[in-house]
Amino acid sequence: MPVIGMFFFWQMNFHESEMAKRYDLIVFDWDGTVMDSTACIASSIQSACRDLDLPVPSDEAAHYVIGMGLVEALRHAVPEVDESNYDALAQRYRYHFLAQDGKMTLFAEARETIIELHGKGYCLAVATGKNRNGLNRVLAATEMTSYFHSTRTADQTFSKPHPAMLLEIMDELGLTAERVLMVGDTTHDLQMALNAGVDAVAITHGAHPEAQLRALNPIAMVDDFVELRAWFRTNA
Repeated sequence: MPVIGMFFFWQMNFHESEMAKRYDLIVFDWDGTVMDSTACIASSIQSACRDLDLPVPSDEAAHYVIGMGLVEALRHAVPEVDESNYDALAQRYRYHFLAQDGKMTLFAEARETIIELHGKGYCLAVATGKNRNGLNRVLAATEMTSYFHSTRTADQTFSKPHPAMLLEIMDELGLTAERVLMVGDTTHDLQMALNAGVDAVAITHGAHPEAQLRALNPIAMVDDFVELRAWFRTNA
């Protein structure tokens, strides 16, 4: 092959390699990651406790349980409650949360980032502490349903940080852990990723403090979707 031809052949292969995807699947947590709902969740837990004259968890305790399945979250946030009262507490939580439903919005650039990733051919999924009805409702309300190839909720399988959500999504889509990335705002998300052998990026605009997220050694930490979108373009 002539020298010039060899140069262009090498250059073409270099750029193809440079543009190759590191991941095939990107899994997002929802509350506190894609949707700005942390304050609503925490206040709904606290209001539910007040309704039933139960101990009201601190802001820190109410934020810590975000991402878990609802009943498990309530058990952690209000451990003093008799087991028979958790169903009533969950009902009051849902009442207060749904009353604020229309106030919650996607974080800035979240929609644009997800649409861009979808357009580039990534598989996208959601792994959330919401129940199935709640996730379906919010995906429809935000017109985001069509962008996700798979979703798992806490009433379908084990709650975070158990790896079941990620393992089931990978099995459904026929992908292995080294080709999967988890994006979340809590230690529950990052620990789930570790338990599943999956890389994770932490986003710091959600429920858990940056120091707690950093302690679980995510491969990157970003402050918002502007930074996350830029990170995807060069690293994913």
